[in-house]
Amino acid sequence: MTTDQLVALLAAAVPAGTPLVLAGVGELLAERGGVLNVGVEGVMLVGAVVGFAAVVATAWPWLGVVAAVGAGALLGAGHAFLTVTLGAEQVTTGLALALFGTGLSAFVGKPFIGVPNPAPFRAMALPGLADVPVLGAVFFRQDALVYLSYALPLLVWWWLARTRPGLHLRACGEAPEAADAMGVNVAAVRYGAVVAGAALAGLAGGYLSLAYTPAWTENMTGGLGWIAIALVVFATWHPGRLLAGAYLFGAVDVLGFRAQLLGVQASSIVLRMLPYLFTLAVLLVITALRQAAGMPAALGRPYFREE
Repeated sequence: MTTDQLVALLAAAVPAGTPLVLAGVGELLAERGGVLNVGVEGVMLVGAVVGFAAVVATAWPWLGVVAAVGAGALLGAGHAFLTVTLGAEQVTTGLALALFGTGLSAFVGKPFIGVPNPAPFRAMALPGLADVPVLGAVFFRQDALVYLSYALPLLVWWWLARTRPGLHLRACGEAPEAADAMGVNVAAVRYGAVVAGAALAGLAGGYLSLAYTPAWTENMTGGLGWIAIALVVFATWHPGRLLAGAYLFGAVDVLGFRAQLLGVQASSIVLRMLPYLFTLAVLLVITALRQAAGMPAALGRPYFREE
């Protein structure tokens, strides 16, 4: 592989990993608060179709972003009501959300199949930074939503580690009883984390239909929501490691498309399986090495003050 080919591969890995960054950070927020949302795939699909529909209707890409975020937040509020208020089993509720979102997106998206995006997000070079050797071509010739994804994990890390609301969120995920004793409204904090996390998952789906592949097709996420959940475990619930992991997964995904162009003789089916095989391998390694130590202690456990 030549230097130019490597740079091109890395430049493609960044946008490929962006939906994983957005959805992964959202899931990390929810899990840090103690709520597991395995319905990320369905939320991403609904965000993708709603954002695309908004752009088709208005030709304004940022309205598509708002619509995708709003759709995700609405689904997140429903998930929070079932898991936080009613104390429903979180895995079951999340699976129901994934199935519901998949079906709803297919139904809503039927009129938009084959419709071109009238105003997709385009790559734009950042003056000065785009001319930096290698790094400029990889990181600073992307679209606006990719640039947003650079800052998001860093802001979330700072918020979790350096602010009082972030510490309250972590306390709700580790020891909700202790947080409640300190005067923290556990239900409100968990609601906020789940809704914000689902909003980011909706944005991740919107990124797919508004920028990455500016069109709508059924099941266009292709399992990215499930990979985002696995990525949180891979990153041991740390936003910085999640960012690096997302680009690593993105590179593996892109490699599956470009391997034959690089002279690798392999079945296209096997190459498309690479990201999922890599996900399984990473989870097996983490399990074997017992590195899930960063998992919030109260993850998946409902909390009721009366108890």
